[in-house]
Amino acid sequence: MGSRLPAGEWTSAPGAPAARLRPPRAGLRGRDREWHVLTRTLSAAEAGRGGVVLIDGQSGMGKTRLLAAAAETAATRGFTVARGGVEEPGRLEPLAPLTAALGESTQTLLASVANIRGDASDLRLWLVQELQARLERRVTRGPLLVTLDDLHWADPTTLLALRTLIPELASYPLVWILSRTTGNGAGVDRLYEVLEREGATRMSLGALDDRAVAEVVADVLGATPDAEVLALAAGAGGNPFMLVELLGGLLDESAVKLGDGHARLVSQRLPHRVQETARRRLGRLSAHCRRVLQVAAVLGRSFDANDLADMLGELPSRLLPAVEEAEAAGVVVPDGDLLAFRHDLLWRAMTESMPEPMRRALHRQAAGMLLDRSGSCIRAAAHLLRSAGPGDPEAVAGLDRAVREVLPSSPQTAAELALRALELTPPSDAGRFDRTVTAISTLSNAGRPADAAELARTALKRATGPRQAARLRHELACTLMLAGRAAEAVAEAERVLEQRDLPDELRGVAEQVLFRGMFANHDRRGHERAEAVVAGGERHGPIALTGAHMLLSTDTWAEGRCAEAIGHIREATRIAAGGPLKAQYAHPRLHLISLLTDTRQLEEAESVLRIADEEITALGHTAYSPCPAIFRARLRLAQGRLDDAAAEARAGLGRADEVGTHAFDLLAFAVLALVGVLRGDIDAAVRSVERYESSHRRGRGATYGMRWGDWAVTRVVDARAGAERAIEEFHSRFLGTLEHRRLLMTEPNAAAWLTRTALAAGERPVGEALTAMAETLARDNPGFPTYAASAAHARGIADADPTALARAVATYLEPWSRASAAEDLGVLRARTPATREAAIRDLDEALAGYRHVGAVRDAARVRARLREFGVRRRDHQAERPASGWAALTDTERAIAALVAEGLTNPQVATRMFISPHTVKFHLGQVFRKLGIGSRVELARLVAEHAPPVPK
Repeated sequence: MGSRLPAGEWTSAPGAPAARLRPPRAGLRGRDREWHVLTRTLSAAEAGRGGVVLIDGQSGMGKTRLLAAAAETAATRGFTVARGGVEEPGRLEPLAPLTAALGESTQTLLASVANIRGDASDLRLWLVQELQARLERRVTRGPLLVTLDDLHWADPTTLLALRTLIPELASYPLVWILSRTTGNGAGVDRLYEVLEREGATRMSLGALDDRAVAEVVADVLGATPDAEVLALAAGAGGNPFMLVELLGGLLDESAVKLGDGHARLVSQRLPHRVQETARRRLGRLSAHCRRVLQVAAVLGRSFDANDLADMLGELPSRLLPAVEEAEAAGVVVPDGDLLAFRHDLLWRAMTESMPEPMRRALHRQAAGMLLDRSGSCIRAAAHLLRSAGPGDPEAVAGLDRAVREVLPSSPQTAAELALRALELTPPSDAGRFDRTVTAISTLSNAGRPADAAELARTALKRATGPRQAARLRHELACTLMLAGRAAEAVAEAERVLEQRDLPDELRGVAEQVLFRGMFANHDRRGHERAEAVVAGGERHGPIALTGAHMLLSTDTWAEGRCAEAIGHIREATRIAAGGPLKAQYAHPRLHLISLLTDTRQLEEAESVLRIADEEITALGHTAYSPCPAIFRARLRLAQGRLDDAAAEARAGLGRADEVGTHAFDLLAFAVLALVGVLRGDIDAAVRSVERYESSHRRGRGATYGMRWGDWAVTRVVDARAGAERAIEEFHSRFLGTLEHRRLLMTEPNAAAWLTRTALAAGERPVGEALTAMAETLARDNPGFPTYAASAAHARGIADADPTALARAVATYLEPWSRASAAEDLGVLRARTPATREAAIRDLDEALAGYRHVGAVRDAARVRARLREFGVRRRDHQAERPASGWAALTDTERAIAALVAEGLTNPQVATRMFISPHTVKFHLGQVFRKLGIGSRVELARLVAEHAPPVPK
């Protein structure tokens, strides 16, 4: 969308001298506070700090004028300026305001991505990454202003992109000014709320006060108004656009006399209501001009002259007199390569001047005109939504084309179009079933699984045969699986597989859903079926084989056979990688990461996670886009990197909210709960547990990660209420031998912790049983040293055996576990005077380990133990200053140095082998500690503190 003459920029009314109607502060009367906010934000960007300003207001309040004035000012101050906006007819075009601002299009963005799979159906991740790269390239050359107007019409992908881009680019000299009309668009409401919480400045443009109204009247009329003129002006309700229109009407009708520097009313022929002024202006146009503008209004507030000529069946030259008349009347203005109605109210007035049946007919004509052309059919779809009626095959076919076109870049828009196409399809239409399946699938992809499930269940009641029913149940099962409702998904998949003569592909997909659902629910009923599929080999195809190996993996894991479980999931990963998209959408690689993390094969888990992250993006599987961050959070926790773990967990939850899929939320909440316990922030841990429980109750997250999450809950209960209450919680959440074994395999630290807690609670038999189980796991899985260390640690606690504890210290692979075993060894040795010095060394080793990972609560406990021996160790955490260069950690300094070199967050992430989420978190910490807000300031400080270069 090109630049548009802003609301409130006053132009000459017919018959009035132009100079009088263009005051030096056109459109900004009464907006001093708002203008101060904008100029202050631009000044901050000149110093290197970015900013975000959110503008609300009713139509005609001058929002667009403020954006234009800011853009003009920024341009004179050396900013690169990117201006975009949305119109109601363009709300179906994905990313329209952002691509227009950058002089791009969604098609050119897609064409620039060479690595997109041809069968990938959701490319939002790619598009957002491409936009971020383009913005970063521009802003590294100097300050950048992006203004986006009328965002209440923005498509969902634009809102997703803004929710991602604005925080990601916050450290650059990039200013965002977003505008929307109050009361429209639930999606933009949520965007504004999120951005405001993150520090954006929000301002609402209210009615002008009496003083500002008087100034506007004097500016427009070029004279001081008398009391009657001001009384009439008050009828505009402080709306700048309506006020200017009213004054233009007075001048048009010679109802005001200007002389001696004063303006007086001289006529009673005045508009009855301010709201009538737009219609009165349009009413003065010739009949031919009005007819041309009515057709133009159907095309949108902005329109192409060639489109208008085609609609009217005339040559563009024949339209020139009507266009010139409309421009002279202040109704239409040039808008780049287009023409546009000067204000939304004028456009709406012209639109509403037509009877509804005629308006629909013109929209249908416009849709047909656009569909007849090659290229995008999204613009045509906007007209079809307003005009098509049931049984219109050409309209439905056009919507079908639009669904296919828009699906990769905006599944939400595709879902809206698919539902409308379905509504227009008669029950007897042969294509209704396929459109139903498409609508279910697009709703699911759009993050609306509840709507998808409801549509599938409704359609099942009308299914005309077993194959239709099987296909619908399959779609329902997939939707339920994506929503995290694994048990329901299994039930639907079982019903599909009960039917005979299923097509091979449908049977394979249904089997995969069945296996994946049982896998997620730890349901072993499908074990024999999975073994039969694996035994049948390629006869069953890669989709079913992937699911079968995933189920066998979780079954053998539950039986305590680690190597076999990992072997099955590796095979599932291999098969899926070479199979069709539906096989890859099972993402067995994520479960491989989980098992590698469980068994503390952390380097390989890191490597596999990088591949999974790239794979999810390459597949365009946006629904799974929260997973890499969430799985990385758990890996970081195992590595003892608490800050990074929390940053990744929050990033994953944020992305889950953005895309509407929550199947893995429980893992993230559990990570945050455990980080809170280790840091000693019990209140934060409790809040995370509350979110965990709430998510599980609502079915958001199903059971994936639930057992490990229940372990986190038990740890929080211990921190709040002590050992006895913690053991009670453990008994209530982990029922029987199978669940105990699964916990000890998933969380190797659990054996020692639970044994110690059981002894403290006076429940030695519980501790003994868990220790024996840990030893059995270690014996049965000799290739996994973490289980040997876990068993030795538990036995050392149960039997007060220093040799076993020393073996655990030497065998553990991760820092927190090693520190925990060293602490237990030190406590045990402290009981004997002869081993007092050894005890101090053990406790010092534990203290160093806890400090290394940031386990503040554990470190404080060890310092207290050392004080009992008269040994005082400094609290390095407390000694580190809260602010200034000395407050930075080694990681923060490394990131600061790379950012100061000019590297972007993704480039820093690649250089340091961490994720961009982690870079963003640490960079935020750097800015907070140094009291800065930009990369420019950071570069200066890094230069000041860099070691001198040797001569």
